[in-house]
Amino acid sequence: MECQNGFSKYPFQNLAKTEPNRCRISNKNKNRKWKSPQSTFLILLHLLVSIVRPVSTQSDWDGVVVTQSDYQSLQAFKHELVDTRGFLKSWNDSGYGACSGGWVGIKCAKGQVIVIQLPWKGLGGQITERIGQLQALRKLSLHDNMIGGPIPTALGFLPNLRGVQLFNNRISGTIPPSLGSCPLLQNLDFSNNSLTGSIPYDLANSTKLLSLNLSFNSLSGSIPISLTQSPSLTFLSLQYNNLSGSVPDTWGGNGTNKNGVSPLESLTLDHNFFSGGIPPSLGKLVELQEISLGSNQFNGTIPDGISSLSTLKSLDLSSNAISGSIPLSLSNLSSLNVLVLRENRLTDQIPATIGNISTLTQLDLAYNNLSGEIPSSLGDLPHLVLFNVSYNNLSGPVPITLSQKFNSSSFVGNLQLCGYSGSNSCPSLSPPPSTTPPSSENPKNRKLSTKDIILIAAGALLIVLLVLCCILICCLLRKRAGEKERAGPAASRARAEKGSAPAAGGEAEASGDGGGKLVHFDGPTAFTADDLLCATAEIMGKSTYGTVYKATLEDGSQVAVKRLREKITKAQREFETEVNLLGKVRHPNLLALRAYYLGPKGEKLLVFDYMAKGSLASFLHGQYTFNFMGYSCKSPGEAMNGEDLPQWVASIVKEEWTNEVFDLELMRDASTIGDELLNTLKLALHCVDPSPSARPDVQQVLQQLDEIRPEIATSPGDDGGTAPSTSE
Repeated sequence: MECQNGFSKYPFQNLAKTEPNRCRISNKNKNRKWKSPQSTFLILLHLLVSIVRPVSTQSDWDGVVVTQSDYQSLQAFKHELVDTRGFLKSWNDSGYGACSGGWVGIKCAKGQVIVIQLPWKGLGGQITERIGQLQALRKLSLHDNMIGGPIPTALGFLPNLRGVQLFNNRISGTIPPSLGSCPLLQNLDFSNNSLTGSIPYDLANSTKLLSLNLSFNSLSGSIPISLTQSPSLTFLSLQYNNLSGSVPDTWGGNGTNKNGVSPLESLTLDHNFFSGGIPPSLGKLVELQEISLGSNQFNGTIPDGISSLSTLKSLDLSSNAISGSIPLSLSNLSSLNVLVLRENRLTDQIPATIGNISTLTQLDLAYNNLSGEIPSSLGDLPHLVLFNVSYNNLSGPVPITLSQKFNSSSFVGNLQLCGYSGSNSCPSLSPPPSTTPPSSENPKNRKLSTKDIILIAAGALLIVLLVLCCILICCLLRKRAGEKERAGPAASRARAEKGSAPAAGGEAEASGDGGGKLVHFDGPTAFTADDLLCATAEIMGKSTYGTVYKATLEDGSQVAVKRLREKITKAQREFETEVNLLGKVRHPNLLALRAYYLGPKGEKLLVFDYMAKGSLASFLHGQYTFNFMGYSCKSPGEAMNGEDLPQWVASIVKEEWTNEVFDLELMRDASTIGDELLNTLKLALHCVDPSPSARPDVQQVLQQLDEIRPEIATSPGDDGGTAPSTSE
């Protein structure tokens, strides 16, 4: 038999490169009998595979069988691993199935392996050096396994390598400097392993490196200057290591992109042993959104240059030995969400200008030597959900808005601070007593002057007016009480005539002045319609559905009130039907509806419990953490490089980099919830389909969530009723 593909020893190598008639019997042998039954078997098997090859794989497979070199490398790769769960059983054939979809975790192009993706498979052993034979390999993803041993030096000899994810394993040894020789390398993640030694200077030679995560290891030494000048690096995470020495003051030097600026967006160096001053050159990194230098040994003062970082969202310098005062120029950080300076040696007063950072959600200045009063401007920060100035030398009264919003743990340890829960009340500012000596003249013999007579007359007139006002108020209160007594039975009769009643578990009442209706559901807060309408209100947020207020009732209790826009709400009867359903929903992860109010002019108010620590949205998006593409914890509608979050996720999944979508905190448990993560991601992409008609309704979503994780899926209401409509 003459096979022109040149692989007679491996009959299935490069099979699809030959036409059906290319493997034929030569003329001189066509009348000769076969000398061995094995040859006949191989020919028949060859033809059989060509006929019965599954149609489903043809769309994903280019028809080219894996090359001999890559086949041998994969066999060596499998031999060095410990497959306790049997995921690699599919790798047992002769190599034909490697590129046709038969081998788990393998993707090929033109007969060469381009992706090895085997996360969460419980694999042990180590990675073979023969992986260097896979010259077309672009991505190696083995994270969340139990793989040990060193990182193969041969990885640095792969010219097409773009991403290596080996985080959450047991890899030891040093980082091979050869990795800096990969010209296309973009993403390198070795976090949460047992790596030792120093960070190779040569890593920065890869000029396309975007993300470098070496956190949670045992690396030592200092930061190579080359990394501070990388023209491509956007994410650098070195926290939780044994790195020491001073941090180079060479950031943003020669390492600039085509726009002339350093692209670095996230720098996390916390929980190491760095010393010396904070590098002033950090002020050159104009794209920075996160700086985390906490739990080190930095000293000196806070550089003024940091105040020029207009895109900075999180600044954490906690647990160091930083001294001096807080720079007034920090108020220039107009995008800042998180400012953590606790456990340092800061002195002087808290700058009142910090109150100008309207985006601030967390401010922690505890355990310093700050003095003076707390600026009242801090109480005006609209999004502040965490505030702590405990254990300083502060004095004077706490601003009322702060004392009402935060408990005593935010203020304790300041002996001269007053006016917060659990502290002494602040002394009143009464005028000093008169020091005029008493007159020796007998008051009985003293004559009243014209001025004295006028003052006495004015005082008497004022007393008369006050008495009249009190009488008038009493009359009005009696009249209003009478109206309520008459309105109560009338409202009940009106409901009986209309055949309507309050919702199950709810109680309706009529308003005293306007004839509106207030319906209560179960809950700890009790109030009347007049209490609600007369409450002081503060705007918390706005949306297309209406405005949300924080309402403070007369007794001091607080509720959240949503006033719905009139043009988008339904008719009164349909509205009441749906809102009564919502009032019955009770779930630990959902905010309970406590009451609703229908005004005489059509206004509609929904009353919820007030959550002092902010909304779920502010908790998720109040501060930013970063992983590769920089999207974790960002608001879904916040665009980046022309893409919002749904568009970005869809593009990543399409490119088969699905694991990069999930937050690192979720990935730590991925060995047990990996399938749930992937199925939930599929459902989420379905829900944000560009075509509205293709999106599932609420019942379909609940059904699929029940299939993904049935033990935690619950009915939307205690009574087993149907889910309310999502139109409101």
